[in-house]
Amino acid sequence: MAIPIAILDCDLLLHGRGHKTLERFDLDTVSNSVLLSNFGFPRDFILYLVELLRETLSRRTLRSRAISPEVQVLAALGFYTSGSFQTSMGDIIGISQASMSRCVTNVTKALVEKAPQFITFNKRTFVLTLPQQVAIKAPNSDASSYVNKKGFHSIACQLVCNARGLLLSAETWPGGLQDTKILQRSAISKQLQDNEEGWLLGDGRYPLKKWLMTPVESPGTAAEFQYNLAHTVTHEIVDRTFRAIQTRFRCLDGIKGNLQYSPERSSSILLACCVLHNASLHSGLDAWTLERTEPLEQPKGPEQTLEDRDSEAEELRKHIILKHFS
Repeated sequence: MAIPIAILDCDLLLHGRGHKTLERFDLDTVSNSVLLSNFGFPRDFILYLVELLRETLSRRTLRSRAISPEVQVLAALGFYTSGSFQTSMGDIIGISQASMSRCVTNVTKALVEKAPQFITFNKRTFVLTLPQQVAIKAPNSDASSYVNKKGFHSIACQLVCNARGLLLSAETWPGGLQDTKILQRSAISKQLQDNEEGWLLGDGRYPLKKWLMTPVESPGTAAEFQYNLAHTVTHEIVDRTFRAIQTRFRCLDGIKGNLQYSPERSSSILLACCVLHNASLHSGLDAWTLERTEPLEQPKGPEQTLEDRDSEAEELRKHIILKHFS
C-alpha cells in the first residue's frame, strides 16, 4: 500500500495565506509611497525591472506554485535596500524568509547577467576610479586574503564612473589586495593602456601613468594648485557615487552587519546593486547625490624611485597643466 506523502511549501504556512496571497499582490494597487519606503523605487521603475528580468526569472521558477517575477523582484529590492530578510518584508509580499532568500539569489543572478548591457566603458569618456570596501563574513577558505588594512574581511570594489556618476566599470577583488595591485590586474587598466582619448583620475596612492592622472605631489605654481583642485573636485564624484549606492542599497553599508555570504555571492550582490544604480540613472531617477557628507581621506602617495617614475607620463601631465590651467 502506498503511503501518501504531504509536501509542504513553507509559503503555504505563512499566516495561512500561501499562494493565494501571491496571486492577490498587485503592484497597481499599492501606492508609490509604500513602494518607495519598502522597496526603494517607484512603481514605473519596478515594472520596468520586472519586464527586463521576466524571461530569466520565469525560467528559474517553472515549478508549480512558482513565485511570480513581480514578487521575486520586490523581494530582492526589499533585501538590497534594507539589508535584511525581515519577517515584516515577507508579510508585505506574502512569502517566507526562506523564499525571500531564493528570490534574492534568482534576481541577483539575473541582474549580473544584464551587467554588460548597463555597465559599459566608452574610451571617449573622461572617467574616475576609486576602490571601496564592502564588509563580508570570514570566508571558509583563504580568509586572510580578504582581511583589509582596517582589519576586517571585505571585498574590494574598484569603480570607474563618469561625471554623472554613471558606472562604466565595476570589478571586485579580495579586500586584502593593495589598491595599486587591483588596478594593475584589472580589466580596465588593460583597456586603457593604449587609450589616448581620455584618462582615469586616481588619487595619490596610485603611480602616475600616461592613462592615469594623479595630483601633483608638491605643487609649486598657481597652475599646479589649480590642477590639483580640479582633480580633487572631479575625483570626489566617484566617492560620492559609491556612498550614494551604499545609501540606497543598505545591504552594502555594513550597518546591519556584514554580508553573510561567500565572497563570490557577495560580489554578485554588489554587482547587482551597481546594475540597478545605472539602470535607475538611465531611467531618469535621482540615484545619487552631490552632497559630501564627510571629508575625503587624503592618501599618501606611493614611494617611487627614479627608476619607477614614468617620465612620459610626467611630461603629459605638465602639458595638461600648461594647456588647461595656466
